[in-house]
Amino acid sequence: MTKARAGVTVGLSSIVKHFESLPDPRHHRNRRHLLVEVIAISVCGVIVGCSGPTAIARWARAKKDWLQSVLALPQGIPSRDCIRRVLSTLQPEAFQTCFQSWMARLVNEEEAADRTIAIDGKTLRRSQDANAGLGPLHLVSAWASDHGLALGQVATEEKSNEITAIPALLDRIDVHGAVVTIDAMGCQKEIAQKIVDGGGDYVLAVKDNQPKLYEAIEAVFRDERQNELRKSPHRKHQTRDKGHGRRDERYYVLAKIPRDFPLKNAWPGARAIGVAVRLAENRDGTLSGDTRYFISSRYLSGPRFAQAVRGHWGIENCLHWVLDVTFDEDQSRTRNRHMADNLSWLRRFAISLLKRHPCNHSIKGKSQIAGWNNEFLLEVLTAQGA
Repeated sequence: MTKARAGVTVGLSSIVKHFESLPDPRHHRNRRHLLVEVIAISVCGVIVGCSGPTAIARWARAKKDWLQSVLALPQGIPSRDCIRRVLSTLQPEAFQTCFQSWMARLVNEEEAADRTIAIDGKTLRRSQDANAGLGPLHLVSAWASDHGLALGQVATEEKSNEITAIPALLDRIDVHGAVVTIDAMGCQKEIAQKIVDGGGDYVLAVKDNQPKLYEAIEAVFRDERQNELRKSPHRKHQTRDKGHGRRDERYYVLAKIPRDFPLKNAWPGARAIGVAVRLAENRDGTLSGDTRYFISSRYLSGPRFAQAVRGHWGIENCLHWVLDVTFDEDQSRTRNRHMADNLSWLRRFAISLLKRHPCNHSIKGKSQIAGWNNEFLLEVLTAQGA
């Protein structure tokens, strides 16, 4: 590492040191370039919008003088094939583990307290490999909704495998003190137990895949039982929003599980059941709405329950949507499963870093500026900026 500039050196060193313990999967004959520097270049390349090894290598060659001033690069800029080889052979779990200490530096103790962690899946629709008999790659991700921070992901071959992927993902992340939100597919007793065992709490959506639980919760919130509900411990919250040509009113009620609730002891740590009702007045005057039910291991305040319910969709709006619109992930044709998994993780981490930069540009705008301006890229990497 040269002494080109103190801030620059610190920025790139902060990347390299997080990967020094990562095992190099390459044969010793194929190690012309330092593993940590290939990864550092890959991280930077994805932040500025590169879609894969070819684009990363092209960007690195364009930034050759700058990269050689801040990294050792004893053999020059790594080739496309070198970058592809590294991303194709690194074990995704070990790769993600190296980011944990980096991410820990991004969130202070105050921010880490009482986090909401949303877990949801996303399919890379064009990643199927018919010749190998593989369908599209499906990724289950954990997203810290309050901070816009990707915490981890697990890849599966089918969406239906989310039930087995979620416990594996929970093993990779720290849920202590957090409220974990999962949609109805993850409403499973084993998953609830794992969250509780990890020191966290859950708010799980309940639908027809748990028919007995759904019917029991629905019965508590029926109109004819409203007088009974008013007399029992419960917390409420209401919001009004206007946008997208409609007006939305949302009502949230979280009630302590009644003594006569038929499944009171069936769900690990369950303490409350909830309902979220949305009523919408559309631009043409028509009305629409929906009702959703939840089971929770914590008797949250009304606003906190509403935050958990609404915050869960942040993984769709702030992560999945950005991945497809800004990083074009849904069009990725990467066939190698390890490389697809590792590139997807780099995109999620890039979004986390870009979101934390305080300037008012969009994620795409920040990504573009990072590609043009080396100083701005370093601000993104170190979570700093004016």
